Amino acid sequence: MTDPAKVRRHAERIRELVASVVRSQIKDPRLGMITITDARITADLRDATVFYTVLGDAAAQSSTAAALESAKGMLRSTVGKALGLRHSPSLTFVLDDVQDQVKQIDDLLAAARHADAEVQRLAAQAKYAGEAQPYRLDEDSDSDEADDEADEVAGSAADSDAPRGADRP
Repeated sequence: MTDPAKVRRHAERIRELVASVVRSQIKDPRLGMITITDARITADLRDATVFYTVLGDAAAQSSTAAALESAKGMLRSTVGKALGLRHSPSLTFVLDDVQDQVKQIDDLLAAARHADAEVQRLAAQAKYAGEAQPYRLDEDSDSDEADDEADEVAGSAADSDAPRGADRP
């Protein structure tokens, strides 16, 4: 088992090497505006997956994929020599659909903004179904309770001032 840090370093190096070779050494006219976005390599350092994006339509993407497939042998030998490994990793190229995901997320965010604006518009026009204050406030009952308590205290004080047995006939 290899060190995960070593695997990450090799993956980063593969990304840099493939990007450099694609930019400088591959002269295939089918190769479009390509960007190497990421590379991942297995823990045994035998298989590498290279992710790329292409600026353009589906035809540009398919022609770039064909150009990369035809240059795969040269890219593998270049990567193998540069990494100095016993076995050159086999390369697999995968079209990275980041642009499609970004567009989908932007569309979802726009729909959410529109829905929020609609809710705000409806809330501004809304009226209460009943009273504006549906709960009974205890302001009036608090003053009544205070008066009742004062009366009770005064009554008990008046009772204590009277002589015992005075309330009996």
